[in-house]
Parts: sequence; C-alpha cells; structure tokens
Amino acid sequence: MAADFPQSVLFCCDHNAVRSPMAEGVMKKLFGTDSYVQSAGLKNDLEIDGFAISVCQEIDVELSRHRSRSFEEMEQWGDQLSSFDLIVALTPASHAKAMELTKFFHTDVQFWPIPDPTGKGESREAKLVAYRLARDEIISHLKHNWGDASQ
Repeated sequence: MAADFPQSVLFCCDHNAVRSPMAEGVMKKLFGTDSYVQSAGLKNDLEIDGFAISVCQEIDVELSRHRSRSFEEMEQWGDQLSSFDLIVALTPASHAKAMELTKFFHTDVQFWPIPDPTGKGESREAKLVAYRLARDEIISHLKHNWGDASQ
C-alpha cells in the first residue's frame, strides 16, 4: 500500500445509488478495515440500483443492504465531512458540492470522473456491460492510487 493511504474516505456521486456505493463496497473488499469508508450523494431520492448490485455480486461485493443517503443525512447520522481524510467525487456535480462543503476544512478532494452507466444499453446484458465498465474503472482508480491489496 502507498504511504499516503487515507485513514478515512468518503465516495460521493449524485444519488448514492450506483457509483459511490460501488466504490465504497469495492474499496472495503480490496482494503478491508485499513480505512474507514462511506458513501453519500447530493440527494437521497433513489434506492440502490439492481444492476450495481448484480455487477458487484460478480466480484463478491455485497451491496443489497446499502441504504442510500445524502450529505445532509450522513452528517445527521454522525459522519462529519471534516472527519474524512479524503473525499472522492465521482460526478462533476458531486465534485462541485464537495469543494463547496470543504472549503474551510483540511480535507483532500479528488475527482474520478466515472461515466454514468444508467440508461445505457437496450438489453439486460448490454446494461450489465455498462455497469461492469463503471465498476472496473473504479477498481482501476483504487489500485492506481493505493496498490493492489489482494497481492
């Protein structure tokens, strides 16, 4: 693992229903309890996406019990933004919001532009391909930043 491995990471996207829960689940799978990992969205208006659950299940990452939450709900439940070492935004809108919310904190914010897989593909298999691409891009970013803990 890299020396700059964060003790706590918050992944964020627009709805906390696809990309950020996938990133949270995959990071927990790859790095275990080496870091405190959570996810949130700008809004909490969607349930966890079934295709996200399916493609993560393929790599033994459990998302079916994930409960979507917004930045505001996250703070109400006791996770303050200022307590995270790193916030990783996966969408332009969540990046802008993270920058706004952390302007007075000493929290690093990174932007990993992960394409939105929702609405892509006509068939079930084509949709799964789009979700796998997003999942695999998240895995690539994680390994690029902090190495491959599974080796």
